[in-house]
Amino acid sequence: MAVPAYLRIRNEFEQQIRSGTLPPGSRLPTEAELQEMYSIGRATAQRVLSELAQAGLVERHRRRGTFVTEGARQENLLRFVNTSLPGPKILGRHAVESASVVQARDAGLEMPGVASDTPVHQLRRLKFDVDDNVIAVELSVIPFSLAPRLQEEDLGHLTVHDYFARMGIPAAKSRIYIDPIALDAATAAQLRVPEGQAVIRLRRLTWLTDGKLAEARWDITRPDLVEFFLEQTIEPAPGS
Repeated sequence: MAVPAYLRIRNEFEQQIRSGTLPPGSRLPTEAELQEMYSIGRATAQRVLSELAQAGLVERHRRRGTFVTEGARQENLLRFVNTSLPGPKILGRHAVESASVVQARDAGLEMPGVASDTPVHQLRRLKFDVDDNVIAVELSVIPFSLAPRLQEEDLGHLTVHDYFARMGIPAAKSRIYIDPIALDAATAAQLRVPEGQAVIRLRRLTWLTDGKLAEARWDITRPDLVEFFLEQTIEPAPGS
């Protein structure tokens, strides 16, 4: 499947930022300049810059422009739970390690409210940086009945919340848990760090409007390659 224009352009800038070609403080093209450079529409240009900003790679300033941040390996945790934000939560290339249909009991994580013999999609992927280091391992599990044709998708670029929105699946709420864990041997080998190293596992549950579970997922990320943060913009009160 063809890579969407916004994703191709966004990944191009991400690689330049992470490789140092665009060092901290560098100014990115404006929306109008992007439209001219890549022959794209205004909405696509807006999405490129917005998603780079939401990922913590750039900062946008009204009337001044868009600039590469000092910490280019930062990811805003709010993106992991906001079902309305499209695009990958951690930008860059994914590789599908495995994709299969199993029973919920064999999925590799807890699925509250889902019977143990329920068929589910189990998708395990590896996330790479521009130097081809594995920076994260992720596991996503979705009830088969909710998305019977999921594995016909381009799983290397799939974003579950984006897929739900595109297919009209009414995802309503997400919750993220932050679990301190010690790495098992297999995951430690994939991340190329010592077995037993303490890391943070981000575990996310997403529910439908009827309260049923739509997805269970966890992500384990190398702490020396990615920094997570929480940021919420506070709008000033009217008249202040």
